[in-house]
Amino acid sequence: MRKAKDLVPREADRLGTVQGHRDGFGFVIPDDGGEDIFLSEREMSRVMHGDRVNVRVLGTDRRGRPEGQIIEVVLHANKVVIGRLLNENGVLIVAPEDKRIGHDILIPPKGQGQAKLGQVVSVEIIDYPDSYRQAVGRVVEVLGEIDDPGMEIEIAVRKYGVPHEFSAAAMKEAAALPDAVQQEDLEGRVDLRDVPLVTIDGADARDFDDAVYCEPVMYGKTKAWRLIVAIADVSHYVKPGHPLDDEGLLRATSVYFPRRVIPMLPEKISNGLCSLNPNVDRLCMVCDSVVDNNGIVLAYQFYPAVMHSAQRFTYDIVWEILSNSKGPEAARFTQFRPLLSNLYSLFKILLSAREKRGAIEFETTETQIISNELGKILRIEPRLRNDAHRLIEECMLTANVCAADFIDKNKHLSLYRVHGEPSEEKLMTLRQVLRTSGLSLDGGEKPKPRDYAKLMREIKDRPDANMLQSVVLRSMQQAMYQPDNEGHFGLAYPAYSHFTSPIRRYPDLLTHRVIKSILQKKPYTPVLPPKVPLNLTLPRKGKGRENAVNAKKSQSDAKDIAARGARAPKGANAALPIWGQLGVHCSSNERRADEASRDVEAWLKCYYMRDHLGQEYAGTVTGVANFGLFIQLENLFVEGMVHVTELGGDYFQYDEARQELRGERTGIRYRLGDRLHVLVSRVDLDARKIEFSLVKSSGAESGGSSNRRQLLLAADTGRPNKKAAPNKSRPAHKAPQKPSGINVNAAKSAGTLGATQSKSKASRKNGKASKPGRSVGKPAGTKPPVRNTKARRK
Repeated sequence: MRKAKDLVPREADRLGTVQGHRDGFGFVIPDDGGEDIFLSEREMSRVMHGDRVNVRVLGTDRRGRPEGQIIEVVLHANKVVIGRLLNENGVLIVAPEDKRIGHDILIPPKGQGQAKLGQVVSVEIIDYPDSYRQAVGRVVEVLGEIDDPGMEIEIAVRKYGVPHEFSAAAMKEAAALPDAVQQEDLEGRVDLRDVPLVTIDGADARDFDDAVYCEPVMYGKTKAWRLIVAIADVSHYVKPGHPLDDEGLLRATSVYFPRRVIPMLPEKISNGLCSLNPNVDRLCMVCDSVVDNNGIVLAYQFYPAVMHSAQRFTYDIVWEILSNSKGPEAARFTQFRPLLSNLYSLFKILLSAREKRGAIEFETTETQIISNELGKILRIEPRLRNDAHRLIEECMLTANVCAADFIDKNKHLSLYRVHGEPSEEKLMTLRQVLRTSGLSLDGGEKPKPRDYAKLMREIKDRPDANMLQSVVLRSMQQAMYQPDNEGHFGLAYPAYSHFTSPIRRYPDLLTHRVIKSILQKKPYTPVLPPKVPLNLTLPRKGKGRENAVNAKKSQSDAKDIAARGARAPKGANAALPIWGQLGVHCSSNERRADEASRDVEAWLKCYYMRDHLGQEYAGTVTGVANFGLFIQLENLFVEGMVHVTELGGDYFQYDEARQELRGERTGIRYRLGDRLHVLVSRVDLDARKIEFSLVKSSGAESGGSSNRRQLLLAADTGRPNKKAAPNKSRPAHKAPQKPSGINVNAAKSAGTLGATQSKSKASRKNGKASKPGRSVGKPAGTKPPVRNTKARRK
């Protein structure tokens, strides 16, 4: 067979991005949105996860998937790789923390710097791998020991490419901003400083970007409620084309980890100038609406204002006041009781309207990680929700709907938060599962949200409610940002946008700019900074993939026009491709933030469970696959897997429609919602996986008792969950150190040591080589690997 470099490019060759798999193979995600192209381990030996390549389809593999051959690596995506420094048979290597990168990085003499064996380091790649040589690199940063406080976060931000250091220009611009509202800032603003607006957030929140006020009014002859939702006016300080805006666009969202937040904007803005702290003047954008007793918005207006927060409340305190009018908190905040009562009365109206509208609600358990000073888990406990949480959510929903309606009526381009209808494939699977449970989903081929809402009411009191709810939830699509308004299926809104969190979400900042431009009767067209790379990653399937394909094409077309020196098109729809690219970028970075957060939580849970090896727990089946059962421990709220080989000597058939594994000989069935007794048998910290062994079944008791909460689909209340976090979760002396003056002249000659990679990996898997600090837990025999439970739900 000829080498790939000798192959002549064909018109059928396709450009795409490599997506690696921890088992050694991979795929190319074509830019044209076509079917993913399988890459064998041999082909993956020449590339790394994230690389841009030209690939040629040679045929199909044994599973019928198109199989390709790499023609050319167009762009190497990994300049720096994070991993652990190991000694393999006398040769120094760095084993990447990102298991999608299947290459160990060879460290040549003098390339080690000050790093010690077992430490987590960042490695700059000097030579990239091919079929005959492995990658070569040098240590450029020592992050510390794997057990250091906050190390899991340091790994995650680098592993997923989350920007975590602000540019010098952005910090300089932030430092130049005033510490308080200036007199000249008040020009053209409505003065709301005499209105007792209050903020209501979690006890651990550190920034406050929304405040509310409610009072009864007469709208003509109709009794109604005036709801004021004031949102921090970030757009007044973050201007298009400035370094702060470039940083905001690059990040697109704040990233929340246990005990730490990677903010979208510097703290001078997020926790200071734009945080609606009590008893200080703050600039804001206001949605001032009138809602009748049927929950219908009769009128609304948007305007810039200045406010003075009268009180900072927590959810728990508000709920204590509302639920016990004679309690100590009610006595303490007597002057605010009428305001809170008005808000609660309006909430009940909006909740009733929500039910009539047919919005879908899911009941599930949200957990929070309680950590010690070193960042390690003390316990995991359910996060209790009350009507104070839902009260604020309904206020934010009202403001977001008004914003979408305002933009839509003024026919201005912007980003909508879109949640599409379930796909035919997922709908068919859902109906099959419901049929086996004696249920059905109304609505025919195109069920409406109210049909789902009706189904949720029917399953609410069933013993297998948790299982059925899980199946319904998985049938839903993922919400995304896009300029085309296609409504929000889960919330049953014809138009929906994000207006309420510009401190933490770039789409909200764009919405503020659009609303201001409409008020000023000036069109707003965003400009894409050339120095800010857009994240146009293609999702696996769905409308998001189509949007990403179009965004990539429009970006390529724009570059071609610029290269030719031609004029860019003008007109009403000339800005549409730019809005499309922004939508894909913000959606992709949102997914990236979620993945990074899940990775850290998985690491913490694995570290926590190392102390529970050999212990037995009751658990509930939360997922079924052909290779085993996913189990969540009922008291610890930790999820792991029982591999199918642990279920006994029987052969188990996987029934997707019933979501069960059934033994051919014994007839034993394991379904979603079944309760089992399991033993913690293995913890793999590197792979973020926990493995259980089956002790005995507690019977198919579906559901089980748990604290529940009402979960809005796709967390689209417009108000993300705020998790308090200190700026640093590790001591100063443990901060990453960057070595200087490393001599790597021998690096390229050392690259010829390659071709040992696969052998060293095999020896490590078989326990033949020492891995300082790398092995975690007590291996329980040679079992098949446990699939990542979080990745399964992407």
